[in-house]
Amino acid sequence: FSPSDIIIKKRDGRALETQEIHWFVEGFHKGYVKEYQMSAFLMAVCVRGMTNKEASDLTLAMVGTGITADLSNIHPGIPKIDKHSTGGVGDKISLVLTPLAATLGLVVPMMSGRGLGHTGGTLDKLAAIPGLRTEMESDEYLSQLNKVGCAIVSPTDEYAPVDRTIYALRDVSGSVENVALVASSVMSKKLAEKPDGLLLDVKMGRGAFFKNLNDAAALASTMVSIGEDAGIATCCVVTNMDQPLGSAVGNWLETREALLVLQGDNKIQPDEYPTDQYALEEIKELA
Repeated sequence: FSPSDIIIKKRDGRALETQEIHWFVEGFHKGYVKEYQMSAFLMAVCVRGMTNKEASDLTLAMVGTGITADLSNIHPGIPKIDKHSTGGVGDKISLVLTPLAATLGLVVPMMSGRGLGHTGGTLDKLAAIPGLRTEMESDEYLSQLNKVGCAIVSPTDEYAPVDRTIYALRDVSGSVENVALVASSVMSKKLAEKPDGLLLDVKMGRGAFFKNLNDAAALASTMVSIGEDAGIATCCVVTNMDQPLGSAVGNWLETREALLVLQGDNKIQPDEYPTDQYALEEIKELA
């Protein structure tokens, strides 16, 4: 293979073979495919798109540049179910859902991310708690899962390390919003966790990255296809983000509100969190 041949093939709108994608990604990770060649490839994907199979191949190639978690010794026989949201204003669902799912007897391994654009990420919300640490090495992460049944952590460079460098190139080359590239970036970390099931929440509307149903549905379909191709039971919900979730917006305020929900504060009305209730039902179905 040669980088230029693969770039030209995608530029011309032809589908890439599994071996071509894996060679290109591995080459970039090892340094014999250069940054300018990866940038050209990303732009070709952005313009020409990818099939779901190509997106799956790209994701698995990214996962292959790092390690994968071994959850087999964590509460054997109990389903390991993860959840991911594309984010929106006031979206603190993961902070409520993760411990609730753990109390049902599930194991919830969640590698989360920082905020993008106007939305605060789950890790940003947790960072509002003084002294709380989300950076964990693999052994510590597995130990916490074994002890309490859930963990929300920042992924280390051991997991899909090429994703970080590819994302940085996407950011400066104008190829951030492409569905296949968004899906592969999200799913590379999720597949590296190796959960039994995965619930995806794609936000749509004025407070989300995807403003219309067509774009949100395309991302949902691509991510479900990637998960299923990897042998992970995957389902996705597309939820409305035309107004903030709950009553609080801002990292510390959202964290406080999530804690109040978990404590059963009677000032919090259940109908303010329909996404939480629906997501919990979906997680139970995946298990």
